[in-house]
Amino acid sequence: MKKFLVLLGALALAAASGTATAVASCSPSPDRWTETGVSYVNSQAGGQGLASWSNRSLLFRGNGSIPQDLRDQGWTHVGDPEISRQHIFDAYQGNGGATAKMFAVTTPGGKRLVYTHQLQGDERMNNSFAAVSPDAQWLVSGEWDQQDRLLVFPAPVFNTRAPAGGGELPEAGRISLDHPVRDIQGCDFVSARRLVCASDDSTLSLWPVERPLFQVDLDRALDGKPVTGRVSVIRPLPQRSACAGTGFETEGVDYDARTGTLRVEMIPPGECAASTAVYTYKAR
Repeated sequence: MKKFLVLLGALALAAASGTATAVASCSPSPDRWTETGVSYVNSQAGGQGLASWSNRSLLFRGNGSIPQDLRDQGWTHVGDPEISRQHIFDAYQGNGGATAKMFAVTTPGGKRLVYTHQLQGDERMNNSFAAVSPDAQWLVSGEWDQQDRLLVFPAPVFNTRAPAGGGELPEAGRISLDHPVRDIQGCDFVSARRLVCASDDSTLSLWPVERPLFQVDLDRALDGKPVTGRVSVIRPLPQRSACAGTGFETEGVDYDARTGTLRVEMIPPGECAASTAVYTYKAR
Protein backbone atom coordinates (compact mmCIF):
# COMPACT_ATOMS: atom_id res chain seq x y z
CA MET A 1 0.00 0.00 0.00
CA LYS A 2 2.83 2.41 0.85
CA LYS A 3 4.48 1.88 -2.55
CA PHE A 4 1.10 2.43 -4.25
CA LEU A 5 0.61 5.75 -2.44
CA VAL A 6 4.14 6.85 -3.32
CA LEU A 7 3.44 6.09 -6.98
CA LEU A 8 0.19 8.07 -6.88
CA GLY A 9 2.05 10.99 -5.31
CA ALA A 10 4.72 10.85 -7.99
CA LEU A 11 2.10 10.86 -10.76
CA ALA A 12 0.31 13.80 -9.19
CA LEU A 13 3.52 15.77 -8.88
CA ALA A 14 4.41 14.93 -12.48
CA ALA A 15 1.05 16.18 -13.73
CA ALA A 16 1.41 19.40 -11.74
CA SER A 17 4.89 20.08 -13.06
CA GLY A 18 4.18 19.20 -16.68
CA THR A 19 6.25 16.01 -16.64
CA ALA A 20 3.42 13.50 -16.74
CA THR A 21 4.55 12.35 -20.18
CA ALA A 22 7.95 11.45 -18.77
CA VAL A 23 6.43 9.26 -16.07
CA ALA A 24 3.94 7.66 -18.44
CA SER A 25 6.80 6.69 -20.77
CA CYS A 26 8.52 4.64 -18.03
CA SER A 27 8.03 1.25 -19.63
CA PRO A 28 8.51 -1.59 -18.91
CA SER A 29 7.73 -1.49 -15.21
CA PRO A 30 10.91 -1.19 -13.16
CA ASP A 31 12.12 -3.87 -10.80
CA ARG A 32 11.08 -3.49 -7.17
CA TRP A 33 14.06 -3.17 -4.84
CA THR A 34 13.51 -3.29 -1.10
CA GLU A 35 16.06 -1.72 1.25
CA THR A 36 17.57 -4.37 3.51
CA GLY A 37 20.32 -2.55 5.39
CA VAL A 38 22.95 0.16 5.56
CA SER A 39 26.65 0.22 6.41
CA TYR A 40 29.33 2.90 6.29
CA VAL A 41 32.73 3.34 4.68
CA ASN A 42 35.37 6.06 4.99
CA SER A 43 34.62 8.53 2.20
CA GLN A 44 38.23 9.26 1.35
CA ALA A 45 38.91 5.55 0.81
CA GLY A 46 35.55 4.45 -0.54
CA GLY A 47 33.22 7.35 -1.27
CA GLN A 48 33.37 7.22 -5.08
CA GLY A 49 32.17 3.70 -5.74
CA LEU A 50 32.28 -0.01 -5.07
CA ALA A 51 32.34 -3.39 -6.78
CA SER A 52 31.86 -6.95 -5.55
CA TRP A 53 34.43 -9.75 -5.75
CA SER A 54 33.48 -13.37 -6.48
CA ASN A 55 34.03 -14.21 -2.78
CA ARG A 56 31.36 -11.59 -1.86
CA SER A 57 33.86 -9.12 -0.41
CA LEU A 58 33.77 -5.54 -1.67
CA LEU A 59 36.25 -3.29 -3.44
CA PHE A 60 35.89 0.41 -2.65
CA ARG A 61 37.25 3.44 -4.45
CA GLY A 62 37.68 7.00 -3.18
CA ASN A 63 39.81 9.90 -4.31
CA GLY A 64 42.29 8.87 -1.65
CA SER A 65 42.83 5.57 -3.47
CA ILE A 66 44.26 7.13 -6.67
CA PRO A 67 47.84 5.85 -7.14
CA GLN A 68 50.38 8.66 -6.88
CA ASP A 69 51.85 8.03 -10.33
CA LEU A 70 48.43 8.43 -11.94
CA ARG A 71 47.73 11.55 -9.89
CA ASP A 72 51.07 12.98 -11.08
CA GLN A 73 49.91 12.39 -14.65
CA GLY A 74 46.84 14.55 -14.05
CA TRP A 75 44.22 11.89 -13.29
CA THR A 76 42.67 13.55 -10.27
CA HIS A 77 39.32 11.77 -9.98
CA VAL A 78 38.39 8.09 -9.88
CA GLY A 79 34.84 6.95 -10.48
CA ASP A 80 32.70 3.94 -9.65
CA PRO A 81 34.74 0.76 -10.41
CA GLU A 82 33.82 -2.60 -11.87
CA ILE A 83 35.14 -6.13 -11.38
CA SER A 84 34.78 -8.53 -14.31
CA ARG A 85 36.40 -11.95 -14.34
CA GLN A 86 38.68 -10.91 -11.48
CA HIS A 87 39.93 -7.85 -13.40
CA ILE A 88 39.37 -4.39 -11.87
CA PHE A 89 38.16 -1.63 -14.20
CA ASP A 90 38.67 1.94 -12.94
CA ALA A 91 37.34 5.10 -14.60
CA TYR A 92 39.61 8.15 -14.33
CA GLN A 93 39.21 11.78 -15.32
CA GLY A 94 41.41 14.85 -15.17
CA ASN A 95 40.71 18.49 -14.44
CA GLY A 96 38.32 20.78 -16.28
CA GLY A 97 40.51 21.30 -19.33
CA ALA A 98 41.09 17.60 -19.97
CA THR A 99 40.86 16.41 -23.58
CA ALA A 100 40.84 12.69 -22.76
CA LYS A 101 39.56 10.21 -20.20
CA MET A 102 41.24 7.06 -19.00
CA PHE A 103 40.35 3.53 -17.97
CA ALA A 104 42.82 1.49 -15.93
CA VAL A 105 42.51 -2.30 -15.82
CA THR A 106 44.25 -4.21 -13.05
CA THR A 107 44.81 -7.89 -13.79
CA PRO A 108 44.51 -10.63 -11.13
CA GLY A 109 48.30 -10.63 -11.00
CA GLY A 110 48.38 -6.92 -10.12
CA LYS A 111 49.52 -5.57 -13.51
CA ARG A 112 47.94 -2.25 -14.48
CA LEU A 113 46.96 -1.66 -18.11
CA VAL A 114 46.15 1.93 -19.14
CA TYR A 115 43.65 2.82 -21.85
CA THR A 116 43.05 6.44 -22.85
CA HIS A 117 40.17 7.80 -24.90
CA GLN A 118 40.39 11.15 -26.68
CA LEU A 119 37.17 13.14 -26.40
CA GLN A 120 35.11 13.19 -29.59
CA GLY A 121 32.66 15.87 -30.72
CA ASP A 122 30.53 17.07 -27.80
CA GLU A 123 31.71 14.32 -25.46
CA ARG A 124 32.33 15.60 -21.94
CA MET A 125 35.52 14.97 -20.00
CA ASN A 126 33.66 13.31 -17.12
CA ASN A 127 34.24 9.60 -16.51
CA SER A 128 31.86 8.78 -13.69
CA PHE A 129 31.85 4.99 -13.77
CA ALA A 130 32.85 1.77 -15.48
CA ALA A 131 30.30 -0.99 -16.09
CA VAL A 132 31.23 -4.18 -17.97
CA SER A 133 28.57 -6.23 -19.76
CA PRO A 134 27.95 -9.78 -18.45
CA ASP A 135 29.73 -11.28 -21.47
CA ALA A 136 32.78 -9.08 -20.66
CA GLN A 137 32.81 -7.66 -24.20
CA TRP A 138 31.63 -4.08 -23.65
CA LEU A 139 32.49 -1.27 -21.25
CA VAL A 140 29.84 1.35 -20.50
CA SER A 141 30.54 4.77 -19.01
CA GLY A 142 28.70 8.05 -18.46
CA GLU A 143 29.09 11.80 -18.44
CA TRP A 144 28.00 14.60 -16.13
CA ASP A 145 25.12 17.08 -16.54
CA GLN A 146 22.05 16.30 -18.66
CA GLN A 147 22.60 13.52 -21.18
CA ASP A 148 20.54 11.37 -23.52
CA ARG A 149 23.21 8.70 -23.95
CA LEU A 150 25.64 6.32 -22.34
CA LEU A 151 29.03 5.70 -23.94
CA VAL A 152 30.12 2.20 -24.97
CA PHE A 153 33.67 0.97 -25.56
CA PRO A 154 35.13 -2.45 -26.37
CA ALA A 155 36.08 -3.94 -23.02
CA PRO A 156 39.86 -3.92 -22.58
CA VAL A 157 41.52 -7.33 -22.20
CA PHE A 158 38.44 -9.28 -23.27
CA ASN A 159 37.34 -7.65 -26.55
CA THR A 160 39.76 -7.93 -29.48
CA ARG A 161 38.66 -4.48 -30.70
CA ALA A 162 40.54 -2.98 -27.73
CA PRO A 163 44.33 -2.73 -28.14
CA ALA A 164 46.21 -5.46 -26.33
CA GLY A 165 48.19 -4.31 -23.32
CA GLY A 166 46.81 -0.75 -23.25
CA GLY A 167 46.63 2.20 -25.64
CA GLU A 168 43.96 4.34 -27.29
CA LEU A 169 40.47 3.01 -26.64
CA PRO A 170 37.96 3.60 -29.47
CA GLU A 171 34.29 4.22 -28.86
CA ALA A 172 31.73 1.64 -30.00
CA GLY A 173 27.99 2.12 -30.56
CA ARG A 174 26.32 4.34 -27.97
CA ILE A 175 23.23 3.66 -25.89
CA SER A 176 20.62 6.26 -26.85
CA LEU A 177 18.26 6.92 -23.94
CA ASP A 178 14.57 7.54 -24.60
CA HIS A 179 14.46 10.01 -21.71
CA PRO A 180 17.26 12.34 -20.60
CA VAL A 181 19.06 11.78 -17.31
CA ARG A 182 21.32 14.01 -15.26
CA ASP A 183 24.46 13.51 -13.17
CA ILE A 184 24.81 9.74 -13.38
CA GLN A 185 27.28 8.55 -10.76
CA GLY A 186 27.24 4.82 -11.38
CA CYS A 187 25.63 2.01 -13.36
CA ASP A 188 25.87 -1.76 -13.22
CA PHE A 189 24.40 -4.57 -15.30
CA VAL A 190 21.77 -6.79 -13.68
CA SER A 191 21.35 -8.71 -16.95
CA ALA A 192 22.61 -8.50 -20.53
CA ARG A 193 19.79 -6.08 -21.38
CA ARG A 194 19.26 -4.18 -18.13
CA LEU A 195 21.36 -1.71 -16.16
CA VAL A 196 20.60 -0.10 -12.82
CA CYS A 197 21.98 3.44 -12.44
CA ALA A 198 22.25 5.98 -9.61
CA SER A 199 21.74 9.69 -10.24
CA ASP A 200 22.70 12.75 -8.19
CA ASP A 201 19.95 14.83 -9.82
CA SER A 202 17.96 16.72 -7.18
CA THR A 203 16.34 19.31 -9.48
CA LEU A 204 12.99 17.52 -10.10
CA SER A 205 13.14 18.90 -13.65
CA LEU A 206 13.47 15.50 -15.34
CA TRP A 207 11.88 13.15 -12.79
CA PRO A 208 9.40 13.68 -9.92
CA VAL A 209 11.85 12.31 -7.33
CA GLU A 210 15.19 13.53 -6.01
CA ARG A 211 18.36 11.54 -6.64
CA PRO A 212 16.62 8.67 -8.42
CA LEU A 213 17.71 5.10 -8.79
CA PHE A 214 16.62 4.10 -12.28
CA GLN A 215 16.94 1.25 -14.72
CA VAL A 216 17.84 1.25 -18.40
CA ASP A 217 16.32 -1.52 -20.52
CA LEU A 218 18.16 -2.12 -23.79
CA ASP A 219 16.36 -3.12 -26.96
CA ARG A 220 18.99 -5.85 -27.35
CA ALA A 221 22.23 -6.92 -25.71
CA LEU A 222 25.24 -4.76 -26.55
CA ASP A 223 26.98 -5.77 -29.77
CA GLY A 224 29.11 -2.76 -30.68
CA LYS A 225 26.35 -1.07 -32.65
CA PRO A 226 23.96 1.70 -31.50
CA VAL A 227 21.18 0.51 -29.22
CA THR A 228 18.24 2.20 -27.51
CA GLY A 229 17.71 2.24 -23.76
CA ARG A 230 14.31 2.77 -22.11
CA VAL A 231 14.67 4.65 -18.83
CA SER A 232 12.37 4.17 -15.84
CA VAL A 233 12.62 5.36 -12.25
CA ILE A 234 12.83 2.68 -9.58
CA ARG A 235 12.77 4.83 -6.45
CA PRO A 236 14.34 7.90 -4.83
CA LEU A 237 17.56 7.10 -3.01
CA PRO A 238 17.70 7.61 0.79
CA GLN A 239 18.74 11.01 2.13
CA ARG A 240 19.08 10.29 5.83
CA SER A 241 21.73 11.69 8.12
CA ALA A 242 22.40 12.84 11.68
CA CYS A 243 23.77 16.05 10.14
CA ALA A 244 21.39 18.75 8.97
CA GLY A 245 21.47 20.01 5.41
CA THR A 246 20.58 19.06 1.86
CA GLY A 247 24.09 18.53 0.51
CA PHE A 248 23.81 14.80 -0.09
CA GLU A 249 25.68 13.28 -3.02
CA THR A 250 24.84 10.03 -4.76
CA GLU A 251 27.89 7.94 -5.64
CA GLY A 252 28.53 4.40 -6.93
CA VAL A 253 26.25 1.42 -7.50
CA ASP A 254 27.01 -2.31 -7.60
CA TYR A 255 24.96 -5.39 -8.35
CA ASP A 256 26.24 -8.75 -7.14
CA ALA A 257 24.62 -11.37 -9.36
CA ARG A 258 25.79 -14.18 -7.07
CA THR A 259 23.68 -12.93 -4.16
CA GLY A 260 21.13 -10.74 -5.93
CA THR A 261 22.28 -7.79 -3.81
CA LEU A 262 22.20 -4.22 -5.05
CA ARG A 263 24.30 -1.59 -3.24
CA VAL A 264 24.22 2.18 -3.66
CA GLU A 265 26.41 4.81 -1.97
CA MET A 266 25.25 8.16 -0.62
CA ILE A 267 27.52 10.78 0.95
CA PRO A 268 25.69 12.76 3.68
CA PRO A 269 26.01 16.53 4.20
CA GLY A 270 28.21 18.57 6.51
CA GLU A 271 30.51 16.94 9.02
CA CYS A 272 28.88 13.57 8.34
CA ALA A 273 30.41 13.54 4.84
CA ALA A 274 33.49 11.81 6.26
CA SER A 275 31.53 8.53 6.16
CA THR A 276 29.62 7.31 3.10
CA ALA A 277 26.41 5.33 3.59
CA VAL A 278 26.17 2.07 1.62
CA TYR A 279 22.53 1.03 1.22
CA THR A 280 21.71 -2.56 0.29
CA TYR A 281 18.64 -3.77 -1.61
CA LYS A 282 17.04 -7.02 -2.66
CA ALA A 283 14.60 -7.45 -5.52
CA ARG A 284 11.07 -8.31 -4.41
